[in-house]
Amino acid sequence: MLSAAIDRFFKHEAAGGIMLMLAAALAMIVANSPMSSTYNFILDTMGAITMNGKGIEKPMVLWINDGLMAVFFFLIGLELKREFLEGKLKNPRDVILPGAAAIGGMAVPAMIFAYLNWDSPETLSGWAIPAATDIAFALGILALVGTRAPASLKVFLLTLAILDDIGAIIIIALFYTADLKVNFLVMAIVPLIILFLMNRARIHRTAPFVLVGIVLWVLVLKSGVHATLAGVVLAFFIPLYDRWGKSPLHRIEHGLEPYVYFFIVPVFAFANAGVVLGDISLEALSQPLPLGIMLGLILGKQIGVFGLTWIMVKVGAARLPHGANWMHIYGVACLAGIGFTMSLFIGGLSFASPELMNQVRLGVLGGSAVSGILGYVLLRMAGNAQEEEDEKAEAAA
Repeated sequence: MLSAAIDRFFKHEAAGGIMLMLAAALAMIVANSPMSSTYNFILDTMGAITMNGKGIEKPMVLWINDGLMAVFFFLIGLELKREFLEGKLKNPRDVILPGAAAIGGMAVPAMIFAYLNWDSPETLSGWAIPAATDIAFALGILALVGTRAPASLKVFLLTLAILDDIGAIIIIALFYTADLKVNFLVMAIVPLIILFLMNRARIHRTAPFVLVGIVLWVLVLKSGVHATLAGVVLAFFIPLYDRWGKSPLHRIEHGLEPYVYFFIVPVFAFANAGVVLGDISLEALSQPLPLGIMLGLILGKQIGVFGLTWIMVKVGAARLPHGANWMHIYGVACLAGIGFTMSLFIGGLSFASPELMNQVRLGVLGGSAVSGILGYVLLRMAGNAQEEEDEKAEAAA
């Protein structure tokens, strides 16, 4: 009976979001306990892979953020390719409304953050932190609402979050690249050519792609471009169908999902969500960095997502998702304010200072928590108009 209950939990749509919450809560508990020194010691422990004194040496937290998260971005890349070729992004008409919402949901939070941090050059570089949306968290909370939210709302939120991820990937590539080393980028062309030829040959085995992908990851890491982007690039070379009509992309995506959402992302959350609460006060919360992140996630997402959706519908460029009303859209706009994984990731790219990173964690956790609770309450209140109409029709019959 226990094993059946565990199996049902891991198959539930909200399971990934719940695991994230537990990992974040555990990180906060450990970071504010006598175990904090051990926690920091483990994250700061250096790990190296070298040959003849040359190689890669990083603290454990960067092995997680640059290494494990490359697998997370690889999965995101697989999802994006599948959606472009045969899913929600295949038909441009289906992308118009969530696309506009995603643009608004990235632009407005960034502007709010930039406005509050304009006079602080030290923190202004974090402008992209509140622009991100956490797919697992947002969809997890929507799943907790159950049938009270129409099915079309999940498609709308998922498409919005996918497009948001595309925007985040572009932002990381353009604005969070360290000193560029062109020689390593030139060398990265070799594994790219090999991946291209493997894709054209429609190779179905996973191992060759993994081996070439590791080489690509190392070269991208050494080039100064953020290494996680190698995961996205690798994903787009995975064949959708091999020469026998089977799908390597689907097989790898489905095989990776449990490892990513139940191990890699929780480990990332545990390593990056350990906000120290001892110095929290109203004065600390009112600092430009955490305040900009919180207001960006809470107000910026609501204004950007809901505002652009309202404009697109009112001018006749798109229609609301089937069975959804404006309260549903407002609830989804709030859920889009759950930044968490991607926001913490971009925060880590923006700042190296432990003090500033603690402010980032405070802003991301605070803004995401308020957005999640508000979105859940609004969606519960909104109900499912289509379901109610169906029930009335059945009663009348």
